Amino acid sequence: MQKKYQAGLIWFRRDLRATDNAALHHALKACKQVFCVFVFDRDILDTLPRADRRVEFIHESVLSLDGQLRRLGDANGSPHAGLIVVHDHAGNALPRLAAELAVDAVFANHDDEPQSLARDAAVQAALQAQGVAWHSFKDHVIFERQEVLTLAGKPYTVFTPYKNAWLRKVDDFYLKAYPIERYAAALAAVPDEKRTIPSLAGLGFEKTNLSALKIPTGSEGGARLFEDFRGRMANYKATRDFPAVKGPSYLGVHLRFGTVSIRQMAAAALSPEHRDSEGAATWLSELVWRDFYAQILSNFPHAVDSAFKPEYDAIQWESGEQADALFRAWCEGRTGYPLVDATMAQINQTGYMHNRLRMVTASFLVKDLGIDWRRGERYFAEKLNDFDLSANNGGWQWAASTGCDAQPYFRIFNPVSQSEKFDADGGFIRRYVPALARLPAAAIHSPWLAGPLELAAAGVVLGKDYPLPIVRHDEARAVTLQRYAVVKKA
Repeated sequence: MQKKYQAGLIWFRRDLRATDNAALHHALKACKQVFCVFVFDRDILDTLPRADRRVEFIHESVLSLDGQLRRLGDANGSPHAGLIVVHDHAGNALPRLAAELAVDAVFANHDDEPQSLARDAAVQAALQAQGVAWHSFKDHVIFERQEVLTLAGKPYTVFTPYKNAWLRKVDDFYLKAYPIERYAAALAAVPDEKRTIPSLAGLGFEKTNLSALKIPTGSEGGARLFEDFRGRMANYKATRDFPAVKGPSYLGVHLRFGTVSIRQMAAAALSPEHRDSEGAATWLSELVWRDFYAQILSNFPHAVDSAFKPEYDAIQWESGEQADALFRAWCEGRTGYPLVDATMAQINQTGYMHNRLRMVTASFLVKDLGIDWRRGERYFAEKLNDFDLSANNGGWQWAASTGCDAQPYFRIFNPVSQSEKFDADGGFIRRYVPALARLPAAAIHSPWLAGPLELAAAGVVLGKDYPLPIVRHDEARAVTLQRYAVVKKA
């Protein structure tokens, strides 16, 4: 087959795998030689704390990707293939590498975050000035941008009709894996001077507790997690809301950085094996939510900084020293509401947060404490291993009632009843708030209501071992309804 280009370069970003990768597939088909690169982009890394689990996860996954590419090359007559890894500003690195390697085209997969689109536009312009073509492809969602539209040709802003349209549209074509190995002979040898991969310390970062948490990295780690979840998928609907139970897939960080294929995930949920499974259907809905929020970000980028519904920007959030103190208490897990505090301890210690608890803690910050949802969104963005702008923004605006298809403003999670319902025996709370570990289940959800003998037997002195509630939920709810009245009047 005649190939269009003599040499090409694939730029890996949020797609750290050498299987079922759209850009890699197209590059290998179009080019006689394909160089592979990953850039530790200083525009991003220079803004992060020096100990960041995500950077360590990416670094481990980049090493894994290099190994995959080497093995692909060895097995297909292209020894010395692998990954070129640089630590630089991507806007500088890509045009320079394209010139040094004398490539005719650069291939990448889409990234529709506004900052990424601006970066890619600048890179594309620089490449074009050098006479180098730019090709990008859909890879991290099933449907993107304006692939699923209403009958009026508009983007969906309500989830259920979007999901129904998504399900009508999806078929084997959209779920089919991109073949890689049959074209892998085109993988180019990495030049000797570019074979060294910077260490984590060389990037200016420290080791975290990633390995102690036993978070698997790379495509191999993602594959192990997925195989484990396949055996539990049928029970997903029944188990997903209980944080002390092994219910979720735990694949969020792998979906975020593309160490697993979204096509493989969706195909598994839609497979004959799971055709009548409520668990698989529920998990597939979560994958559709992911596509939904991605297309919302693409079509309504104002939602990054503002309420999706502009009238909600008229809400007056709490501010000043008292609001700052309440926000710090929420961040540090010192609210006096055990489920909220356990959840914040979980994210602070592990970078993971259970999906049900993301809703509970977000609702508490916005509707119990009256804090602007954007402050919570930024905190999650800093802490979550699987931070994804579209999903994080969508989730926070859902909880704050400011987003598309959000919960009504008058729906306010009660942190005690949520705790009693989803952590009934207190197992999750005991794990992350050990000061309350000896309290019986009946008292652990609202320890301020426990009797003095009960507290003494558990070794708990409220205000010393564990804080009293920083707000009364019933009073806060009334204030929230008044706060949102400005929207009702609009």
